[in-house]
Amino acid sequence: MTPLLSGDWAFVADNLSYLFGGIVLTVALTAASILLGFLAGFPAGAVEVYGGRYASGAVESVGVVLRGTPIVVILLFAYFGTPIESAFAAAVLGLGLRSAAYQSQIFRGAIQSIGEGQMEAARAVGMSRLRAIRHVVVPQALRRSIPGFQNEFTIVLKDTSVAFAIGLSELLTRSNDLFVQNTNAVLEVILFASAVYFVLTFATNRTLDYVGSVFAIPTGDST
Repeated sequence: MTPLLSGDWAFVADNLSYLFGGIVLTVALTAASILLGFLAGFPAGAVEVYGGRYASGAVESVGVVLRGTPIVVILLFAYFGTPIESAFAAAVLGLGLRSAAYQSQIFRGAIQSIGEGQMEAARAVGMSRLRAIRHVVVPQALRRSIPGFQNEFTIVLKDTSVAFAIGLSELLTRSNDLFVQNTNAVLEVILFASAVYFVLTFATNRTLDYVGSVFAIPTGDST
């Protein structure tokens, strides 16, 4: 087993500013991709549930293609197959659309979990179908989607490492650059990068746990 040496940790410490740049890029890429995935995925999930035959079929087909295509292929196409010149923008587009395909299924399931009786009750008090979806179904569906959304965040965070394929220097790419320079510090650099990914994932999951508990749907039980 390769020992952990103080000198190798000093090498990591000396390059913290370089690694920090990768952390910032990873966080920004994750946040932007998740946001794009939400903005496209939630409407897609709603269309699959409430859309007509052709609209829901088209959305479902696009989702199947995106979920069945390797993420590296999607990123390469986004960068080399579109007019986008920025590697960051191409990565956001690729990761965001892939995330949208998965988020649509999270939201579709959440929407379908809302009992039909609630829609009928909303219509009975004079709400249009669209208003009932907006004011009755959507707020509950968003709350119920939080656990699935947590998993999706973790997946997107890890998928940012694939952005190296289009030349984006995120955390894992910069870590690789460092241990290529100093092969004695490979383990230390990898442990540091792993710790960063863990902290980001843990902090976000705990935050979403708190949000989920605050906005949990009341069960009606009394104590």
